[in-house]
Amino acid sequence: MAISLAALLGVNSLKLSKAGVAETTWHQDINWVAVTELEDPQRFLNGGELILTTGLRLKSAPEQRRFVRQVQRAGAVGIGFGVGLSHDAVPPALLAEANRWGLPVVEVPYETPFIAITKLVADAQSADHYSKLERLIAGHQVLARALLTGGGLAELLKQLGSMLRTDIALTQFTAQLYNSSAANPAADSWSSYPIPTGRRDACTLWVRQPFEDTGIIGYAQNLISVELNNMVKQRQAQRALCGQVLEDVIHGALETSEAQRRLAGVGVNSTRKNVVLLAVSPAHHKALGSTSVPRGLEDGVAAVVGKDLVLVINDDGGAASALARTLSDHLAEAGIHATIGIGGAYTKPNGLRWSYFEARDAAGHGLPVNEPERLSLTSLLLASEDVPLADMANESLNPLRAFDAAHGAELMATLESYLNNNGSVAAVAEQLTLHRNTVRYRLAQITELTGYDPAVTPDRVQLWLALAVARLSARQGNSGRRS
Repeated sequence: MAISLAALLGVNSLKLSKAGVAETTWHQDINWVAVTELEDPQRFLNGGELILTTGLRLKSAPEQRRFVRQVQRAGAVGIGFGVGLSHDAVPPALLAEANRWGLPVVEVPYETPFIAITKLVADAQSADHYSKLERLIAGHQVLARALLTGGGLAELLKQLGSMLRTDIALTQFTAQLYNSSAANPAADSWSSYPIPTGRRDACTLWVRQPFEDTGIIGYAQNLISVELNNMVKQRQAQRALCGQVLEDVIHGALETSEAQRRLAGVGVNSTRKNVVLLAVSPAHHKALGSTSVPRGLEDGVAAVVGKDLVLVINDDGGAASALARTLSDHLAEAGIHATIGIGGAYTKPNGLRWSYFEARDAAGHGLPVNEPERLSLTSLLLASEDVPLADMANESLNPLRAFDAAHGAELMATLESYLNNNGSVAAVAEQLTLHRNTVRYRLAQITELTGYDPAVTPDRVQLWLALAVARLSARQGNSGRRS
């Protein structure tokens, strides 16, 4: 262990004695020993030294007082004054000045060489260094064992907190991956350490002050970095597995009992109400599939369907909006620009399936967070692969698309405007800046090409359904291309 002036005086072989009354740094560890005969050694000192001198150049009282002030300003812990050479005793002026500034002075007898004091302090420093190194190595083993024995990141951080005797937290974006206390880390009372993972993920280790770091934090940073990268790989594999199950459920490929069994296998209890949150990010879909999720969504089941992130949360719908906003903020913090769609709350596999289609439809609105709309017959029919609704829609609309492409006409736009304006020719004419007779002429062309008259209710329903299916199919196709 490092040694202090008080401890040095306890070494009988040195035969040191205390001079003066100052004890301000009496029990402070000596960092090093500096032997000097300079009148002003201040610029050569770093602080924490024991200054040994025989006062060879300190002939006058002013010189002796100036010497004391210089070493005191440099942060020395004390002066060891060797007697029997230049001075028979510690000079009174030097002693008085040291007492004034609270700087301890010890008298070193002629028969005690300065090298004996230097060697003793150096040996103490070396022993202290080896002791710290042994503790550090032991700490390394404890932290590594926490990971290797299956304790994972939580056990590693728990052990780190025990070593430092303080609270530990680990955050990634807006998510808290671990926190040993109920308090949120704050810059004024916690120290922060970045965790390198090779990604711009703003992962930070927080340590509550005060604590003493002997070097173990640096090692912990490396271990945490390795474990976080392992967690990303595990997360990707787990989400891919869950995605396979959800895709089968979404496509209606499973019987109800089999769907319930497989959903339970990935952690979804379909006997309770579940809500689907769908995150879509064409530009950042790779990061989206592997990123962490914020607190509140950690208990949900995450899956990758196509290239979209799907979160299934047990909820009656009351918390879904808040959770979706939390997810949106979390992804934005991670640099992932995504739109979030919210599905309804339903029980059973078919309910989960429907919630997915609602969330996908909502995400198509393009806002950061998109609330679900009321049930759509179109989306419900699209959810069933047994109903060839997309083919039926194309059969109705392809003649219009072909005519528009060949003649530069706008029959599709006219039809959509007519249906959206509840069959008002005047509203269509105003919206498209056309004469009313032109609108009527186009509607007649639509009837001739499709065989459906937009003015007749059954035919209007058919055409409206075809347009709705086309829009949803286009969204689904874009999602598939992102896959």
